[in-house]
Amino acid sequence: MTYSSILAYHRRFMFYPVWICVAAWFVPGAGHLLLKKWRRGLVFFIALMVLFFCGVAMDGRLFGLTPGFFGFLKFVADASAGSLYLVAKVMGWGEGNVTSYGYEYGNTFLYTTGLLNMLLVLDAFDIARGKKE
Repeated sequence: MTYSSILAYHRRFMFYPVWICVAAWFVPGAGHLLLKKWRRGLVFFIALMVLFFCGVAMDGRLFGLTPGFFGFLKFVADASAGSLYLVAKVMGWGEGNVTSYGYEYGNTFLYTTGLLNMLLVLDAFDIARGKKE
């Protein structure tokens, strides 16, 4: 193996997919857009934005890191939404109102947004590695 073939291998199978995953986590659908999967990327972006903003509108709460195992799981599910989570925390959205009728539904929408985004990251990773079209 020559140096250039080793470098090409690392670029194709190591470096490139990692940056695709970072982009896919940070902006939902961005990984697919960078891979030129325009329709998928746009549909995923719109779907996750709708889920997230419906969750916030239903008075769902974006959890920070709280003690306990379930507190950690809530944080991971919420933070997996990437930039949506970061922007919402900075803007003061997602404070949640426990007495609101939509509180639990809003939380579920927010968790689902993050967990679906993680599935999209894995899908973009598979496409970037050439394991899926």
